[in-house]
Amino acid sequence: MTTADSASSAGSGVRTRSSFETQLGSLREDLLKMGALVKEAVTRSVEALRRQDLDLAQAIIDGDETVDDLEKDVEQKCLMLLALQQPMAADLRFIGTTLKTVTDLERIADHAVDIAKIALRIGHEPHIKPLVDIPRMAEVVESMLDDGLRAFVSRDVDLALEVASRDDEVDHLYGQVFRELLTYMLEDPRTIRQATHLLFAAQHLERVGDHVTNLSEWVLYLVKGEMRDLNP
Repeated sequence: MTTADSASSAGSGVRTRSSFETQLGSLREDLLKMGALVKEAVTRSVEALRRQDLDLAQAIIDGDETVDDLEKDVEQKCLMLLALQQPMAADLRFIGTTLKTVTDLERIADHAVDIAKIALRIGHEPHIKPLVDIPRMAEVVESMLDDGLRAFVSRDVDLALEVASRDDEVDHLYGQVFRELLTYMLEDPRTIRQATHLLFAAQHLERVGDHVTNLSEWVLYLVKGEMRDLNP
């Protein structure tokens, strides 16, 4: 190989790596965009439930297709990178964990849709009690989602572990909701229908916390190549 050929090959390698880095950056941006949409869906679904805003609830259901489309776009980009770039080591782990992460995000969006559907089922029927712990659960899982995505993009293991630890608060709040609603149902059977709907809403938020904990697990794998169950 001549000196000119070597220089040309080296230049081509630099350009290829630069293009690859650009595509990885695009993946990160798409992941954050999807995370923002999913967080908004959770926020709005609980707000629709709390305010009994049926138009908002329907809008959340109708808007789920946007999240689904973005998930497909990210998956397609990941598969193209795997096929065309044949990434190694850390880059391969990033692409693989991105595929896993968008799946968790899509499932969180599905839980938001389910909460919106519960809001529609309850309709304008007066709430059997003020909603306090369910909105609080939403606040906790929303902050977990924000920080979980930040931990993933910045590869911050300490933040990921701290995010996972917050799931205990979500579980605690769910326990409070369960006990309180069970008391309502036992004391007044007329509350059973709505109390059951509210209990399912709380359960969906509890599952959101579990999915965000999964994100923390993917951060550990991304950075350390270590699989650890953070939600035993």
